[in-house]
Amino acid sequence: MTANASDGPRPRVAEAHDVAAIVRVLRGRFSVAQLRVAAILAGGAAGALTRAGVGRALPVRPGAWPWATFAVNIAGAFVLAWITTRLAEMVAPTRYWRLLIGTGFCGALTTFSTLQVETIRLARDGHAALGFAYAAVSMAVGLAAVVGASLLARRHRYG
Repeated sequence: MTANASDGPRPRVAEAHDVAAIVRVLRGRFSVAQLRVAAILAGGAAGALTRAGVGRALPVRPGAWPWATFAVNIAGAFVLAWITTRLAEMVAPTRYWRLLIGTGFCGALTTFSTLQVETIRLARDGHAALGFAYAAVSMAVGLAAVVGASLLARRHRYG
């Protein structure tokens, strides 16, 4: 049997206004505080799973550059700068994007504490120069990622 237009409605593709409609329905059933917590939890779960995946793909070897932490911290800095610049300069579809992506996803993805532990571990294990370089390069590249992401977000708006 072949399908044709008379066999019933076709599935609809979600559009941007659909997200706003979903949020309006959820607001009717949940408090703003509950929706904010849900946005942070959902973003945090995605960020933590991403970080765990990167950590598994790039395991840390003693005395070597900790690529997993370096990668997630730089990526998180870039995403956070891009999204906050975009949301600060345009009207976001909902007020939950910053919580979902910024607080939740980027908060769970990035880790300053692990950078500190890895830096101390490198120094304690006789790799002080590598530890210093790791900390310095992480901060410098992170700052460059923030500046680059902000410029990229503004370029989209201002051309």
